[in-house]
Amino acid sequence: MVPLQTEAHAFLVIGQKGIDMLHSIKTLKGGSLSAKDGIIGEVIDVYFDDSLWTIRYLVVETGEWLASRKVLISPISINRGYSSIEKLISVNLTRDQVRNSPSYDSQKPVSRQYEEKYAKYYDWPHYWAYPGIWGYGIYPHELSQARKETVGEFVAEKQNQDPHLRSANTVAGYTIDTRDGRMGNVEDFLFEDETWTVRYLIIDTVNWWPSKKVLIAPVWASRIDWADRSLHLDLSKETIKSSPEYEPAKVLTRDYETSLYKHYGKSRYWDRIDAFKKTHKAA
Repeated sequence: MVPLQTEAHAFLVIGQKGIDMLHSIKTLKGGSLSAKDGIIGEVIDVYFDDSLWTIRYLVVETGEWLASRKVLISPISINRGYSSIEKLISVNLTRDQVRNSPSYDSQKPVSRQYEEKYAKYYDWPHYWAYPGIWGYGIYPHELSQARKETVGEFVAEKQNQDPHLRSANTVAGYTIDTRDGRMGNVEDFLFEDETWTVRYLIIDTVNWWPSKKVLIAPVWASRIDWADRSLHLDLSKETIKSSPEYEPAKVLTRDYETSLYKHYGKSRYWDRIDAFKKTHKAA
């Protein structure tokens, strides 16, 4: 069982400017990646870290041009946000860069050693070598602009740690454990396309409470039991049952998010934006 970050750490997971930037990971899968000189392939999965719930890599099936090799693409290289309508992601890479990138074994966990090799190849600082999400800031492109020589003290501390990267394909389907029993499953994830942070888990309660879906922020979970494939919430079934219903066909508004946080008595992540940016600027 892995203890999760407490709500006090949620200030790291900020940066949303508009609700239209929230996307389902299911809609991300099948999307095309466009390099400077052509299509790389399509997204088949994502890896996120299980502490800050930030997407670190897109898993891309390259297709015939690269013998259907699977490659990892970091949000650091993405030029702009993701369009769920166009299902197209533009990256600041060439196909040769992708072709010559470190080989990735999809049958094994992504190791810290591989990540170091990957970052060295693209000449990027290590994302885990800082106290924030991406460098000292909250956006992936800020890490590509960071000075690598400023991160030595953090690298020394974290270079041998397990990166704790999880596959969205694997975590989808995990059961939800509450104070008074098991209910529902993780159906999907909503991520925000500027920081590439997972904001919400979409919980399907169909086997316990027919035809209702609810949202839970991953930072509200007390722990995840990876062996048992379950996510634990220090909440009652009744509290979840009475939460605002999530309807995928409707636009997710700020008013809805506000009512959700109010229902659970949680601090709203967007209220921390100014404080974090001031801290980041000071640093």
